[in-house]
Amino acid sequence: MKFQDFKGGVHPLQFKNTMECATVKMGIPTKIIVPMVQHIGAPCQALVKKGDAVKVGQVLGDSEAFVSVPIHSSVSGTVVSVDERIISGNKPIVCIEIKPDGLQDISEDIKTPVVDSKDSFLKAIRASGLTGLGGAGFPAHVKLNPPKNTKIDTLIINAAECEPYITSDYRECMENAENIIEGIKHVIKWTGIPRAIIGTEDNKPEAIKKLKEAVKSIDGITVQSLKSRYPQGAEKMLIKTLTGREVPSGKLPSEVGCLVMNVASVSFVAEYLKTGMPLIKKRVTVDGSSVKKPQNVEVLIGTPIGEVFDYSGGFKSDPVKFIMGGPMMGVSLYSDEIPVMKYTNALLAFNEKEGKIPDENACIRCGRCVKVCPMNLLPFDIDRLVKANLFDDLGNYDTLDCIECGACAYICPAKRLLTQSIRLGKDVLRRKAKK
Repeated sequence: MKFQDFKGGVHPLQFKNTMECATVKMGIPTKIIVPMVQHIGAPCQALVKKGDAVKVGQVLGDSEAFVSVPIHSSVSGTVVSVDERIISGNKPIVCIEIKPDGLQDISEDIKTPVVDSKDSFLKAIRASGLTGLGGAGFPAHVKLNPPKNTKIDTLIINAAECEPYITSDYRECMENAENIIEGIKHVIKWTGIPRAIIGTEDNKPEAIKKLKEAVKSIDGITVQSLKSRYPQGAEKMLIKTLTGREVPSGKLPSEVGCLVMNVASVSFVAEYLKTGMPLIKKRVTVDGSSVKKPQNVEVLIGTPIGEVFDYSGGFKSDPVKFIMGGPMMGVSLYSDEIPVMKYTNALLAFNEKEGKIPDENACIRCGRCVKVCPMNLLPFDIDRLVKANLFDDLGNYDTLDCIECGACAYICPAKRLLTQSIRLGKDVLRRKAKK
């Protein structure tokens, strides 16, 4: 295959300290906090109340909306509260807190799904609670059911994992290669997609070797090594690199015949179709300059992040910043009471030296942000407009095309908070569009 290439990108230090750390399983935490929004789309409505007994795999919340997925209990125990809490941003979210009983009794509703058609496959995927496990949490059953007027000819499996620190997907490849391939086979069988490409960066030779060994006798599934460059794992960049196709502005991958899934997502598909156990646990990379024992941990969804850090030996220096996700695209958290969610792939804790936000200086118009932007935008100009409250002009700069990869802020010698500024501009544009 002749590879294409995307414009821009950066080469941040990798800090892949946990690549050789096999996944360890954390036990039952002291409490579980389950937000009713862990996906893109309509929030779930709580189906339990204070005092209710719940079991492992039981549905805690659901919605009748198509773009939504049910949320399940990862423990057996008693519901302590159902109330609104701030998880991130400033919008309260309904959360269910559960006190585990330590028994891990499994719900009677857990049964291996019967799949004999595309419709039953999509129904099973929705029932599993699966969302994208490496990105923003888009419901998998929606992604697997594109509009009828689109023809998907390529399934792309994202195993690039280009963000610094994170190695959870790498460990998925090393520990569950057979499951990954089995999940891909299920997807291409029931969706009718003729070929699948697994893309992973060339700084993971052992994973590439493992995956190629797993697919060597399977037609229609290939493994491709990609140049290590951030943000290689971004959906549009991956499509460009592997197929040469460019997703048009404001459009989805289905517009160019592609469907992209995270490597952990397809692995879960295989596991769910074998066991019927919904999405209740997640492999998470725990790392950062403050963490005493960096490792990859299998965590029950809903576990407070503070307990995950405690399980990783606590802190060797005082943390001043917690990040859920990677340092480039992750979300800074205000508390260690925030729970692990479906889309959590890393928990990072940084000390004062690495966690401090540098002071902004005036833009020197060097153009570095333009050079590294993979979407061909003008970050310094968008930042200027946002700072001046000239939001009506943002549409002329393709602001909504920004994928918020952070490459511009990373490279900026003036330490401008470009990504945050552009994110604000996008939010204003979307709000205006709704009026």
